[in-house]
Amino acid sequence: MIDYIPDSRLTVIIGAYGSGKSEISVNMALSMRRADPSGKLLLADMDIVNPYYRSADAADILAENDIRLIRPAYAGSNVDAPVLGGEMYVVFDDRSYKGVFDIGGEDMGAVILGSLKTRLASIDYKLLMAVNINRPFTSTAEQIVSMSSELAEAAGLVIDGYINNTNLLEYTTLENIAEGSAVIKEASAVTGIPLTAVSLPDKLCKDAADTGFDLGCDKVIRLERTIFYNY
Repeated sequence: MIDYIPDSRLTVIIGAYGSGKSEISVNMALSMRRADPSGKLLLADMDIVNPYYRSADAADILAENDIRLIRPAYAGSNVDAPVLGGEMYVVFDDRSYKGVFDIGGEDMGAVILGSLKTRLASIDYKLLMAVNINRPFTSTAEQIVSMSSELAEAAGLVIDGYINNTNLLEYTTLENIAEGSAVIKEASAVTGIPLTAVSLPDKLCKDAADTGFDLGCDKVIRLERTIFYNY
């Protein structure tokens, strides 16, 4: 297994509702911090729709790891509005930063992302789609293909890779994850979008390493639970 560390300056995470975008975004930022203990790093929570289960809820652990959190107005409350402040543009304007954008809101979030198309053209970035085959709308290869098309069209951007985030929370097994990889690879054969990484809960990392279990992808995002329902 190889820890997945983005090779681009900006990584943008999209996906269907409940795909686990926010947990992936936080853990990816943490893995980037482990790889570079002193670099300037930010995470932008761009979920303008859903006030629950968002990367901004991990503000404390991000602060502890010196990861700058950027969030829209009203994040962390029951009131949310599509307001993105100028602070989010720092990753484009300050080349010493690396970052992760957590894009929520499915189609609406993708439209907001599309509004940054000119800015994105000026930076080295990757657009990755999180997929959990245990969630509605992405449970089959055909549904993944359809969702990929919808999000890419709404954003007006090309999706560079899939992240297999197949899970059943605390009941997740290595076999569940491998099944997710197989289904996503079926979709990849149609879309041409490769499986870039697999998310792996911390509790399963040792088992996977010790047994050499085939997860369907050797690049792994190690997941620590950082986001909890607090409302």
